[in-house]
Amino acid sequence: MSKWHHTTVVAVRREGTVALGSDGQVTLGNTVIKHGAAKVRTLAGGKVLAGFAGSVADALALFTRFEAKLEAYGHNLERAAVELARDWRTDKALRHLEAMLITADRKATLLVSGTGEVLSPDDDVVAVGSGGSYALAAARVLLKHTEMPAAEIVREALTVAASIDIYTNDHITIEELSS
Repeated sequence: MSKWHHTTVVAVRREGTVALGSDGQVTLGNTVIKHGAAKVRTLAGGKVLAGFAGSVADALALFTRFEAKLEAYGHNLERAAVELARDWRTDKALRHLEAMLITADRKATLLVSGTGEVLSPDDDVVAVGSGGSYALAAARVLLKHTEMPAAEIVREALTVAASIDIYTNDHITIEELSS
């Protein structure tokens, strides 16, 4: 079976609001098999946002585990992310999952990877996936040179990525939290 290709997920934090968005394309090999997949969602009763790039089945397994970690640690995003990353890196079954997560709450934005990384961006922007570098560059420019709100920056950054990356489409889903 052909390898799953990634997507684009981007998070932007501005003026007390964090927005997390993704495109909706799912591909298998060189075939688009879905246009409107939901790759971002709210967790912990609407207190946490999470989005994934990578294998859909793997990401859904990670969402389930991450939500359990959030519950176990009283919705403490940083603690839950660190515990998920530790399990992901050390557990034999989890170690083979092919996905990356961006998570955010009202205070922090984190990138969580299967290599045990839990990273907080320096500049209030993070992006992953095959179009991640395009979306990241666009979001950084928009954040620096416009007054656009976070959700608009996410939408425009994903639109730029969709115009460049063949594994990213313009069916955009955005979730946001305000403080």
